[in-house]
Amino acid sequence: MSAPDHGTLSATRRSSGVDNLVIPPRTGLCRQKYKPVDYKQLQELAAAKKMASAAIELKIKKTKQVSKIKKEQMLLKQHQQVWWQEHKRLREDRQKAEAEIKTFLEEESHKQNFFSAMRDLEHRLSKEWDTYQTNTVVPLWQLRESLELRLADMKRRPSEGSAWKSQTNPSELLQQMKLVKKQQKATLELLILESLALERELEDCKREALVQSSDEKTRLFLEVPPALLSLECPYQELKTFIIDEYRKLASGYWSKLQEIDQQLQVLHRNIEWKEDDQWVFQTVINQYPSDLQRRRTLYLDMLQKYLPHKSRHDLVAHEEAWARSRCLGAQRRALLLSWAQARKAFLLRAAAAAAEASAAREAEVESAQARQRQQEVCAQLKAKVLQWKAQQEEAAKLEAAVAARRKEKEDEKERLQKEQEMIRRAREKEEVRKYRAERELEWREQEEKELQRLEELRKLMAEQAVKDRERVKFRRALLEERLLQRKELARREAREAEEKAKCLEALRQQVAIAARLDPARVVADTVASKARMGIGAKEEFELQKPLFKLQTYSEQQIISDPRLRVELALREAGLHRTPYAREILPKLPPLKLPRRDTASTVFEV
Repeated sequence: MSAPDHGTLSATRRSSGVDNLVIPPRTGLCRQKYKPVDYKQLQELAAAKKMASAAIELKIKKTKQVSKIKKEQMLLKQHQQVWWQEHKRLREDRQKAEAEIKTFLEEESHKQNFFSAMRDLEHRLSKEWDTYQTNTVVPLWQLRESLELRLADMKRRPSEGSAWKSQTNPSELLQQMKLVKKQQKATLELLILESLALERELEDCKREALVQSSDEKTRLFLEVPPALLSLECPYQELKTFIIDEYRKLASGYWSKLQEIDQQLQVLHRNIEWKEDDQWVFQTVINQYPSDLQRRRTLYLDMLQKYLPHKSRHDLVAHEEAWARSRCLGAQRRALLLSWAQARKAFLLRAAAAAAEASAAREAEVESAQARQRQQEVCAQLKAKVLQWKAQQEEAAKLEAAVAARRKEKEDEKERLQKEQEMIRRAREKEEVRKYRAERELEWREQEEKELQRLEELRKLMAEQAVKDRERVKFRRALLEERLLQRKELARREAREAEEKAKCLEALRQQVAIAARLDPARVVADTVASKARMGIGAKEEFELQKPLFKLQTYSEQQIISDPRLRVELALREAGLHRTPYAREILPKLPPLKLPRRDTASTVFEV
């Protein structure tokens, strides 16, 4: 609601004038003037403001309601897209699973009797389903269709409808419908009881499977695998050490798994939701893919519709708990996967260590046997080594003498090569000096030629500058002459316009009305009537000078144009509308080609 316009009120009060001021009696030394308050006007203004604010508030409420409806419609469209995608995915998964089950049963039914029994059970259940539809669903649809047909007939033909009412007892129909409803209710209750019994059996099987899986996991963690117990290792201490290390590794992973399970148990104990609500929560969230925009807004909106008895705070709290549970489940799966990999790697390392220990034991036995053989061989080799040593010493002395002679020859050869190298370098230095002198002489000649060419270019540029200045002067004089011609032309046009105006004025004076008051002229004969009667007829005179000066082409100029002559010839021959005429006429040049500056390029593409 907007505030009252105090400026308007004050201006209204001021405009009433000084005459309306009330002068109270003097009280002391002070004298005050004030206006009487118009409470009725103020109340009307306040009521108008209230009505305006109420209208604005109503508009705001309507706008909020419209925006809320649009938002809900937009959310519904997004939900619909997600539902269609989920429906498509579930249908494809169902078809794929049914095809896989059917293929598996067909392949395995020839090998085991269990799968053939499963197929027999499937056929029996299909027959029972057909029987159930025939006994329960089909009568309902028949009753509904018969009632709809009778109602339609009653609406089309009211007279027959009154007769049918008199023949049919409505209480019997109601009794029949109640009986059918009762039968359907009993059937549904029986089916619900059977479904609950099946669910309990499945829960028991699931619990037993979970207990068995937990026992298997406990045994998998705490029991030593048979591969380690049956490990063939020559050293018992090494085998004991390997088993102890495996137990330490398993106990570490088991403690981590127990910690995660305890956290999951605590988290599940703190969740006070029913299993149906939890299933609805997980199913709705899983319908929305993780890469969808505004995913959280959409699934929270859908959860509020599916679970109206849960507040948004409860949904958000359960969402956090569910996210924590998923995180712990992922950690648990990662831990189990890591334990499986670590267990496999440990078994491989244990087998490798046992194989290395067996190889080392065999190597020790073989080394003891080889040591004995080695001592016998060493005694034989020692004598041979002494003999070989003496031979080597003698051969070394002979090789030293030969090497000394070879070294003297190589030194002499190297000295000669150095002398030849010095001579070659001196010759190359002289050639380089001559080459540099020749290059310097060529550079100087080239520099002189370039300086001479530069001087010539400067002279040419100076002469060109003189010519350019003369050309500028000539162009300036030519421009001034053109300006003078344009001014003279403008003055001539002005004079011609003045002369034309004078001529027009004289002509206007000539044709001006100069009639005098002549009453006898009204009843007198006119020049035209006299001419008809032949009164005062005179010989016609020929105009010797045209009235206006024509600016156009003469007949000779028009006939001399080859385009017109060709067109006239084609017209006389009756060929002026043929494609040949259309093609040849635009290509004929005029007698005098137009100037190039008058050619138009407007229609060129």
